[in-house]
Amino acid sequence: MPAQSRIPVASAALLFLAIGSPCAIADEPAIREEADIIYTKADGVELKLDIAAPEKGQGPFPSVLVIHGGAWRAGNKRDTRQVMREFAGRGYLAVSPQYRFCPREVFPAQVHDVKAAVRWMKQHAKEYRIDPDRIGAVGFSAGAHLALMLGVTSPADGLEGETPAGSPNTRIQAVVNYFGPVDLAATDIPEVSKPLVRDFLGATAIERPDLAARASPRSYITRDDPPILTFQGTKDPLVPHTQAVELAEAMTAAEVPGRVELLVGAGHGWGGDLVPHTAGEMFAFLDQHLKGAQKRP
Repeated sequence: MPAQSRIPVASAALLFLAIGSPCAIADEPAIREEADIIYTKADGVELKLDIAAPEKGQGPFPSVLVIHGGAWRAGNKRDTRQVMREFAGRGYLAVSPQYRFCPREVFPAQVHDVKAAVRWMKQHAKEYRIDPDRIGAVGFSAGAHLALMLGVTSPADGLEGETPAGSPNTRIQAVVNYFGPVDLAATDIPEVSKPLVRDFLGATAIERPDLAARASPRSYITRDDPPILTFQGTKDPLVPHTQAVELAEAMTAAEVPGRVELLVGAGHGWGGDLVPHTAGEMFAFLDQHLKGAQKRP
């Protein structure tokens, strides 16, 4: 295999975040887990999701869609199992969806899939004790890009995918972005990441600037977007921290609430004390906007 063709696959391995056990839960509250629930079919292929939920409590529970990374081409919904259990232990219902991979399936297939997962959550809200008005999305790397796309796009943007009549909307109430790209047409995208973007789009950003813009969360940010929390390392070799700065500027201009936290010296994922720090900030942010949420005017 030529060296150039190995670049995207080798880089994809860097896109996973092992969140570990960020905050110990006293007395290990009982949780209920279900795996491989079919949530939609895409091109005749069944797509599945996993669930972790509190065992006790009447609900309805605030819920979080947890989206794994992997350069839009790899990874597994099981990669997020530990953080899903953490959410369930804190009174959330957590959902981790499978989604289609590039280069076989290119944008917007992946956005269609995560939107279908949100519709499934709302359609099965009563059965699974989900509060359909308190749903957030947390993503890592490429999964964070998809979480952002969930948060900032609307039906008018034409990215909903196949939507049967009477389906619920895909609006969510909060987004947590762990080092996800926000502008796929940016001039400072690292060389190592350009093949990843090319395979996701089906063309380079230079060949199809219109497509790169359509696939970029930055293009859709408006005042009615949900609050966004972003964590970004300043030494990330795949997603430059300028992406997070650009996101902060767009949020400021549109008056979207939230925060962008630059982790000085951190790369594409991190360990040590930064794990409990960022996890704790994530839980506090989602508690504020999903548990004690006040609707924005």
